[in-house]
Amino acid sequence: MFDILTLNKIAACGLEQLDSNKYRITDDADANCDGIILRSFAMHDMELPKALKAVARAGAGTNNIPIDKCSEKGIVVFNTPGANANAVKELVLAGLFLSSRDIVGGINWASTLSGDDVAKQVEKGKSNFAGNEIRGKTLGVIGLGAIGVLVANTAIHLGMKVIGFDPYLSVDAAWRLSSHIKHAKTADEVYAEADYLTIHIPLTSDTKHTINRDTIEKMKDGVKVLNFARGELVEMDAMKDALASGKVSKYVVDFPSGEALNVDGIIAIPHLGASTSESEDNCAVMAAQELASYLETGNILNSVNFPNCELPMSGKGRICVLHKNVPNMLTQFTTLFAESNHNIADLINKSKKDLAYTIINTDDVVTDDIIDKIKSVNDVLRVRVIK
Repeated sequence: MFDILTLNKIAACGLEQLDSNKYRITDDADANCDGIILRSFAMHDMELPKALKAVARAGAGTNNIPIDKCSEKGIVVFNTPGANANAVKELVLAGLFLSSRDIVGGINWASTLSGDDVAKQVEKGKSNFAGNEIRGKTLGVIGLGAIGVLVANTAIHLGMKVIGFDPYLSVDAAWRLSSHIKHAKTADEVYAEADYLTIHIPLTSDTKHTINRDTIEKMKDGVKVLNFARGELVEMDAMKDALASGKVSKYVVDFPSGEALNVDGIIAIPHLGASTSESEDNCAVMAAQELASYLETGNILNSVNFPNCELPMSGKGRICVLHKNVPNMLTQFTTLFAESNHNIADLINKSKKDLAYTIINTDDVVTDDIIDKIKSVNDVLRVRVIK
């Protein structure tokens, strides 16, 4: 029986993925749980339970999870890429229209009208809120992951020209990308051509302030910038100066900070990107399925710290080893099996940056002796036995 701690309210359809004969669900923060499912709860000051094996974030961003601390303890952290992609895509499209037509200003102005001649006032004043159409304009997309691909493809259907850049474009994303989209070799190509620029990349120490004074200078005059990824991807002082000078005509952001509020040219949306009932359901279901698969089989899919690694169950036992990505680890594991007179039925090893994961199916029943020997190997973080 696995104990699962929920740190936020998780959609029932997600928790229903966890068989009640195998899982106990609790919201008791003091529980020594095997797994955690959460949304936005901040875990950084939380003491991690000793039994904790995996954390599943029902969403894409994992800034609220102490990933380095989890990695050191051999705790696998999952997210749900693509589960909320359609919801975010739809809001990005709304952002395109909001930045093109002064819809917000027009609505606010219309709410001040009164009297018997409202229709005449509307006809007289509507020209103050005129804008432009997106058809025929060029949309630049930085980041062609699950959301970026959907945005790019939909923009093509709306009659826009699209140029995209992603140095880490996956094979799956490439297959989904419309052939009408121009694939730039550098981000600078996108900056130079885009009438509208939308950014869809994760926030890391390397990507912080991707949009800054230097990159803005490379853009077209009057460009409209959309940020539905993370606020810190844009340097706010540089953006405000660009808006004041007219270099950027509109900035639409779904992560408003204090310095982004009440600034001419900024349309601040209160983080509504994934705030749909469908998105929350999709994320909850995906997070629960990832967690269950790892706890029951050891297979990893959509982890942010350990590599994706899957192997069909076979043999009489399975040993899962979370370890550092250093030379000679597999040799040490296989030698220990040989010395203990255990036979390996099947094996897979994958790595991701500094971490690696090995799944070993055995022809023999797994004994404490072989487990203790594997745990004693330097740079092994955790060993799990699945029978």
